Amino acid sequence: MYLLLERNLTRMLLGLLLLSNAINLLILTAGGPSGNPPVRGRTSGNNTTTADPLAQGMILTAIVITMGIAAFVLALAYRSYRLTTVEEVANDPEDTKVSQEAKAAQADEEALEGTVAEHPDTDEPDELDALPGHQGSR
Repeated sequence: MYLLLERNLTRMLLGLLLLSNAINLLILTAGGPSGNPPVRGRTSGNNTTTADPLAQGMILTAIVITMGIAAFVLALAYRSYRLTTVEEVANDPEDTKVSQEAKAAQADEEALEGTVAEHPDTDEPDELDALPGHQGSR
């Protein structure tokens, strides 16, 4: 019961699985002693009683329901992980400020020289294709 009260979904799932297994064993024990199969004309050893098929059917149903709930809780845990985990690094305000100041300084230098750069610096991958003195992809 302690694991079911946790806020961590993984621990809650483990508590749910442990509790469901305990309930399955309780149902099996409450089903009574083992005996002959519940089919007419079949006997197993010297047993005089017949096994209760209801307890076994309830256990199989409980196992299926538990696996469905476990799959649902795992889906919740995965979705929670995907929503709370940031995959992208946020822009740093200082880095943005330095970048803008560098661009302003470069524009001032070009204005002072009176010339405009022949090939402006870009972050496109094809800027690395052209070698000095050779015809590139531009």
